[in-house]
Amino acid sequence: MGGAVRRGEAAAVDAGLIDVRFRDPLGCSRQVPWLEAAQDVVFEESPAVRPFPVRPGRRVAPGWWWSSTAGRLVAYGSGVMRTQLMLLDRDPAVVALACRPVELVWPEESRFVGHAPQLMARLQDGSGLLLDCAGRSGPSARLAARARVVAAAATAAGWSYRLAGPPDPVLVANVRWLAGYRHPRYAAGPWMPALLEVFASPRSAVEAVCELGDPIAVWPAVFHALWSGVLRVRLDEPLHERAVVSVARQEAEAA
Repeated sequence: MGGAVRRGEAAAVDAGLIDVRFRDPLGCSRQVPWLEAAQDVVFEESPAVRPFPVRPGRRVAPGWWWSSTAGRLVAYGSGVMRTQLMLLDRDPAVVALACRPVELVWPEESRFVGHAPQLMARLQDGSGLLLDCAGRSGPSARLAARARVVAAAATAAGWSYRLAGPPDPVLVANVRWLAGYRHPRYAAGPWMPALLEVFASPRSAVEAVCELGDPIAVWPAVFHALWSGVLRVRLDEPLHERAVVSVARQEAEAA
């Protein structure tokens, strides 16, 4: 998913001079000091600071992703944003998501520069994550320079920043499949204890599914449990019916 920008690379911009622009729930634009707002404003409830353009010829246009984390639709502006949004939606450390809800503004020489990170996630510890998506050829010089400033601003506020490159295609394909079962309607419900029992020891997914009952009814529950982290499987290898699945909690305790 890419790595965080290192502190040593951060540009020499005083975080106290950085402002943040955002739109309040009523859609009104506001600009306030970043370090103050980062502690008090619920940015994940703000709409995008500016709309996502539709560019003719692009394979993926702006759209909406139903987030199982937020329980609502979250807008995205491109295919790479959708992929990173999907991966964040499955991250257990993430409790809320938004696309481009803030723009950081800072003085640079004789002008002001603004940058709106593409994604924002609220984490379990109350801090935030700002994320930009770099293309296959890597970030442009302009994005790299602005990323260093945003990384320094995030660190100063107790947040983090990530400039994410293209993720592993096998991981993306596997998570995309599981995402099709992310809605709570696919949860195992009353027979969750049986699901946990049958996977108490690592075993082939298809064997356990056939043991539980009608595969048509069981597979969706297994996929939902894999999406939500109740069950665990290797996602860096192609997902198939004989993949070895186990209870995630048990593996964590054994480690």
